Amino acid sequence: MKNKTVSEMLARIGSVVGMNDDETLEQVLTLAIELVLQGREGRKIGTMFVVGDSDEVILRSRNIILDPLSGHPDSVKHIRDAGMRETLKELSQLDGAFIISEDGVVLSGSRLIDVDSKDVEIPLGLGSRHYAAAAITKKTDAVAIVVSKSSVVRIFQQGALVAEIMPQKMFLSDCTVHLEGPYAEHSGHELTTLVQVKPYQGEELTVEK
Repeated sequence: MKNKTVSEMLARIGSVVGMNDDETLEQVLTLAIELVLQGREGRKIGTMFVVGDSDEVILRSRNIILDPLSGHPDSVKHIRDAGMRETLKELSQLDGAFIISEDGVVLSGSRLIDVDSKDVEIPLGLGSRHYAAAAITKKTDAVAIVVSKSSVVRIFQQGALVAEIMPQKMFLSDCTVHLEGPYAEHSGHELTTLVQVKPYQGEELTVEK
């Protein structure tokens, strides 16, 4: 996956939902898309990356198993490091979320998001991982990127689903779109990006729904 492709996606998403076009989000999105397109050892992968506001996210989560990243120095745990990325792909087969700092250090893995989701509303058809993503982003300033076994990357911010990225052929086959309200669509590089349109920005975009 070319970084230029993800840079374009991130810029498009950021222009609508207010995320900065920073390297950490770009690197995490690249990894998420690689997992969707390639899987791991022939299997579809479901996992979650929570980026930013990491102190609060750590406080609101706990390890499911012994932390596989514990004890390693930050210098070898940066998301842009090729060895770390391969490690994350391997560990993504385990349950739980990865917590990533704003400057790109993967602080912890296999974490259970321990936030009450009873006041969270997400589109019908999405499961517990998506509830956790919505809940943690509602209670903190983090952004959550969910990799679904259905081959879709979903981005949550402030408790809501704000964008979906999927293989273009999947979108063209009438797959279910979970974004609520109007969204802008862009297809390219064999991927389709759908981004929620805020009312005050709708006039600047081609609305597809």
